[in-house]
Amino acid sequence: MLVSAKEMLDKAKAGHYAVGQFNINNLEWTKAILLTAQECNSPVILGVSEGAGKYMTGFKTVADMVKAMIDELNITVPVALHLDHGTYEGCYKCIKAGFSSIMFDGSHYPIEENVAKTRELVAVSHALGLSIEAEVGSIGGEEDGVVGAGECADPNECKMIADLGVDMLAAGIGNIHGKYPANWQGLSFETLDAIQQLTGTMPLVLHGGTGIPAEMIKKAIDLGVSKINVNTECQLAFAEATREYVEAGKDQQGKGYDPRKLLAPGFEAIKATVKEKMELFGSIDRA
Repeated sequence: MLVSAKEMLDKAKAGHYAVGQFNINNLEWTKAILLTAQECNSPVILGVSEGAGKYMTGFKTVADMVKAMIDELNITVPVALHLDHGTYEGCYKCIKAGFSSIMFDGSHYPIEENVAKTRELVAVSHALGLSIEAEVGSIGGEEDGVVGAGECADPNECKMIADLGVDMLAAGIGNIHGKYPANWQGLSFETLDAIQQLTGTMPLVLHGGTGIPAEMIKKAIDLGVSKINVNTECQLAFAEATREYVEAGKDQQGKGYDPRKLLAPGFEAIKATVKEKMELFGSIDRA
């Protein structure tokens, strides 16, 4: 069932586990993630970047597809459809399209403008029963044109945003989108701890979940992270499985070129990756 992310994340914060946000890019991604969540009895968040939304022909197409899949696949675990790194304009498009959750990434604005726009979007989304995520500090790397240097957030600015009533807060703590470089310095747990001290029961969000060592993930959850975003790892798993299928010549055997067969190994690879992350995050049997 499609729901706001608020209840699932409040439960995760209280229970000291995290809910995974897995970004979707097409039908295979969506189906694989939904089925895995149902099999694992885990709540799940489907993330959609503005670039992915455009690729799938628009946010309304995405929302209608997700709602229909939940119905057709008989998905009973809580599912949130969430805009990832949304612009101010993108948030309103997703609200209109039927998303159940949005993220406004105002981290590149001066803090006063971030506060003003976030306050407005909190009022609008809560009036409609949607959850909302905000961001302070930047996530390193690039995702769909959103570029960040990976600066650690100012805990006091995090409190300013949290006090607006957002349902979850993404704060830069040295994390990055995409693959982590060999010289990565790791997460700043000092910053994370300071943020949690000031934001209390606010569920915190860790972007760039691909490639962070398991022990760091577990420590981040202990320090208040209740939502962890994964995208690149699913993409890498899908690409590797598809490459093996083609290089083995299986696409030339019988009707192996049929997209339903060609994409099947990647589909299963996504399912395996999502299950592995749900186990690590502790969300299995928490629906």
